[in-house]
Amino acid sequence: MNFFLIITFFSIILITSFIFLLLSLRKNNLHHNQGSDLISNSDETSSPQDVGSFYNTYTDDFLKVYGNVIQAYRTVNTDDLLKYESDSMGLTKGLRLLDAGCGVGGPAMYFAKKFDLHIDGITISSEQVKIANENIQSGDLTDHVSIQHGDYHKLEDIVDLNSYDVVYFLESLGHSNDHSLALGSAFKVLKPGGKLYVKDLFQKIPAIESHKSLIDEEVKKINDAYHYNIMKLESILTSLRQIGFIISFVKTIDIPLDKFENLTISNDFQELTGIGKIDNWDSYIFPVDFFEILCIKPEYDIEKGNKRYFLQNLYQMQVNNWKKSQL
Repeated sequence: MNFFLIITFFSIILITSFIFLLLSLRKNNLHHNQGSDLISNSDETSSPQDVGSFYNTYTDDFLKVYGNVIQAYRTVNTDDLLKYESDSMGLTKGLRLLDAGCGVGGPAMYFAKKFDLHIDGITISSEQVKIANENIQSGDLTDHVSIQHGDYHKLEDIVDLNSYDVVYFLESLGHSNDHSLALGSAFKVLKPGGKLYVKDLFQKIPAIESHKSLIDEEVKKINDAYHYNIMKLESILTSLRQIGFIISFVKTIDIPLDKFENLTISNDFQELTGIGKIDNWDSYIFPVDFFEILCIKPEYDIEKGNKRYFLQNLYQMQVNNWKKSQL
């Protein structure tokens, strides 16, 4: 009898140990897969320095084709685009904004002038800093807009923590070689209750299985040509939640067709530079969709907060308390 109990006891220990081993392996595998999803083609993505060099070389060409608003998804009159983006962000007078990947400052100048705002812009390109500051000077906006050279993956080393009402990325997050790091940095410099706005390209989910390889191929071409790292929407949303953001909305950009700038402007840039040239438009499958995302940094203190997103705020407080208990 005692022998049977001993055998049973050791059998339970062995089975339990085996189960824990399987769970541990599964957890590590999931963690690995999540990490690889968050950053596509991580071995091939460009560094911030590569992106800076690209824009130092080609900013003049971008300006010839795109003007001061260097965004691929655009309206014929860029004021319509910037009004749309400002409406999505809910901009009002007196807010403090950070433009992460600001280019030559076109959007920042528009928002500052229209809403009487103060905007700090960060770009990795020294050439863009020079042009932006010339534009700000000539536009008499030096009291409202400030542009400096820097890496938006390290915003907390450049600007004050918890100091901005809105941080936005307008087709600039895609240049990141670590999307999660860039978004986490934005979280640190936002005020509690502040907003993050992202408008960018995301890899298209194919409706037909045979299109998957074609889309993957075209995405790689864009990434290589423009030093980009086109994101997968689901992975970015996962990353935002893990960082601690409350997702307010995710939606397709809704610009009426009669205001939309067709792709001839991209053709013009490709013809001018030879970059990303598409040889056969008849068989070309457009590999991306454009989405906008608005997120909120939780207030944590429900009583002092704006009483929006109550359950999400409550959950973030619970997560925060759990993290503290693990220290």
